[in-house]
Amino acid sequence: SSSSSSPRRKKQMRPSPPRRMMTSEEKFLFDLNGYVVVRGALSVDEVLELNAAVDERAAEAVSRESGSLRNAESDGAFGEAGARRDLGGMLRWETDGFRKLLAHPRLAPYLCALCGEGYRLDHQPLCLLQSEGSEGFALHGGPLSEKGGFTPELQYRCVNGQPWNSLVAMAVHLVDAPSGAGGFCVVRGSHKLNFPVPEDFASGKHRDFAEEFAVQPATKAGDVLFFSEATVHGAKPWRMPYERRLALYRFAPPIFAYGRGYLEDNWGIPDAVLDKLTPAQRAVLEPPYAPRLDRLITNAHGDDGLPKTKERHPDKKKHDKAVFKTDFF
Repeated sequence: SSSSSSPRRKKQMRPSPPRRMMTSEEKFLFDLNGYVVVRGALSVDEVLELNAAVDERAAEAVSRESGSLRNAESDGAFGEAGARRDLGGMLRWETDGFRKLLAHPRLAPYLCALCGEGYRLDHQPLCLLQSEGSEGFALHGGPLSEKGGFTPELQYRCVNGQPWNSLVAMAVHLVDAPSGAGGFCVVRGSHKLNFPVPEDFASGKHRDFAEEFAVQPATKAGDVLFFSEATVHGAKPWRMPYERRLALYRFAPPIFAYGRGYLEDNWGIPDAVLDKLTPAQRAVLEPPYAPRLDRLITNAHGDDGLPKTKERHPDKKKHDKAVFKTDFF
């Protein structure tokens, strides 16, 4: 279905301000809550471009209507009759809009602050589409397993004022989600929890918990929400009379990987489209390895600058090849 009836902020949306770094206030809020919202990160034209691209491809979205693909139990606070539809492949599309988000000058400072310079794409981007009355998503994520065990792939730390996340999600809002609309919700501060989330809390069967502690931040089209995958999160059923649209990206530090998308040749991007990538965007698609090993490093300038390489000494590379008989060790 089309989101033509939805508020896309054609006139009301704030213009995109110039690039800036993640502020001390934003770092405090991220450390406190496990997420931060960047208001008006994308311009009116950028939001329109992304929605137009989704309009062209919406018929390709795949429904999660079968039982094993449903995201919430029907009798819980996150359940509803309708199903979410998932649309992927945005990096392969002819239009540049979704590729621009990889190293967008307004977004790169946050990714560098939360993942470090040289941040990399970890999952294929995904556009979530939901009609009114579609289900949400049970609470998931968090630094502990269901039994309370340490989950190394979903962690948050802050050392000497430097945040670090094993996996960061970037949720790009393409339509308004006012308070009570449904959609993304989060248990604030849960990126630092010490006990596993009780089963009835996670499933939504304990409705009082879901209502009080699963918070749905109010957002507008063009807002971008960054959250640690160590933060327990989910989604509430979509209640608005227009289609929910959210583009979801996941990023990781340069040395870390959760997903396997990088095992595909060039992330499955055809050569004709690959030629459209900027140097900074190409750097974000690098596989996981340490920055000191000749890695192309995207910095907080994103596409406003060029990625840099921390060169390994030629003598050391020559020695490595003599020892291992391979280009890389």
